[in-house]
Amino acid sequence: MLELKGIYKWVNTGINRTFILKDVDLSVKQGEFISVMGPSGSGKSTLLNIIGMLDDFNEGEYHFLHESVHKLKEKQRSGLYKQYIGFVFQAYHLIDELTVYENIETPLIYQNIKTSERKAMVADILDRFQIVGKKDLFPTQLSGGQQQLVGIARALISKPKLILADEPTGNLNSKQGEEIMGLFSELNKEGVTIIQVTHSEKNAGYGTRIINLLDGMVANHVTL
Repeated sequence: MLELKGIYKWVNTGINRTFILKDVDLSVKQGEFISVMGPSGSGKSTLLNIIGMLDDFNEGEYHFLHESVHKLKEKQRSGLYKQYIGFVFQAYHLIDELTVYENIETPLIYQNIKTSERKAMVADILDRFQIVGKKDLFPTQLSGGQQQLVGIARALISKPKLILADEPTGNLNSKQGEEIMGLFSELNKEGVTIIQVTHSEKNAGYGTRIINLLDGMVANHVTL
């Protein structure tokens, strides 16, 4: 499904170059459930953002569904992202001016899905996440856990082929966290590819493979 070859990401500070990712190779097959682990500052979120086409890299190649991402223009990358990828952000990234309903609906508008179909899809996912009563509220009126649920619902609404999740249960209580991981597990059984960044050994255990990062490099792969 996707392949990273020799990915480097760095920032220049004066005459010094600080590496965030160093020579990262990663191959992900359709239907895998991968957990990326490692200490803070090891490059986990940066790696996820590069896979999600939200961040550039300085050197290397990235192939996604037979497209050479590193050769695409920004508009083409954005098109691929909107069509195939659902992203669950650690910081939610909800749009404050939009209601819960409108936030969840946004990806469907990008995909030019008809209004009647959009309504049915949003109603279904509001029900699935038990947030029907919150649909007319704005993000600032929600708790952190509720915002996280809305962010996850938005990522899943367009039925993406690839879900990228950065600490998906970080702001949820343990019961909600287990429900979300159970949902990810279900989606994975249906063929959705999932890559999550997590500090939780328990959450990592839901996956089929763990990739450990250390100082911006892949330290090892563990197959579960």
